[in-house]
Amino acid sequence: MTARRSRLAGDAGQAFPIYITAVAALLFLALALFAVGQAGATRNGGQTAADAAALGAAEDFRDQVRKGLLDAIADGASWEELLTGRGFDPPHDPCDQAQWFAGENDADVVSGGCVPGYLPVSFTVTVKTRKAVGKSVIPGTETKHATAKAKAVVEPRCVLDEPSPLPDPTGDGKGDDGGKDDGGKDGGGKGDGGGKDDDGKDDDGKDDDGKDEKPVIDLVCEGEDIAIDPERLDLFPDAKDLFSVHLAD
Repeated sequence: MTARRSRLAGDAGQAFPIYITAVAALLFLALALFAVGQAGATRNGGQTAADAAALGAAEDFRDQVRKGLLDAIADGASWEELLTGRGFDPPHDPCDQAQWFAGENDADVVSGGCVPGYLPVSFTVTVKTRKAVGKSVIPGTETKHATAKAKAVVEPRCVLDEPSPLPDPTGDGKGDDGGKDDGGKDGGGKGDGGGKDDDGKDDDGKDDDGKDEKPVIDLVCEGEDIAIDPERLDLFPDAKDLFSVHLAD
């Protein structure tokens, strides 16, 4: 009986170190997984900051293009290229907004980390998290920061609606009446109205005050017709109606 007890005590003594080793291994594995989770959270935070920074720069550029387009139409300047988002030099650097949004997400844009692109217009932003992964069982994580990159694209929604000219039924470049109206005057003459249309505006595109008449601009924005009246620019479309902003794949 004494021998049996001694044998059982010996087996228990031999199993105890194995038990301690197994518990220590499981504890280390748990801590290692926790460190991986910390790194993943830091990386995800960095990616969120990069996405927000890229979108912030692109949306700021979109807003500036919209204002430039509105000003050009109001001034009677060339504006067609602005409708595509190209040919525009923004008065303020959109990358300033990239840094602001990165900072709001506890990160910073790295040096030279906001790069504009064209065809289409885009902004590629690289950020670095302000906080490190933190202390863990894996050496070096206490000083390890996450970096992430994102690209946002600005694409036009609208195109100029230019109606096709009506076909000439005679084929000789004149209308059915040979280029004359019912009063025997050609298309360049004046009819009974004295050269004014039904709204009282002259045929030369001027109103009664002698001011140049600005024609309404017809746009097609993703299948929807939008009319821009240069005389009612208070109804000018929002930037989001003229341009879309999205993250690139």
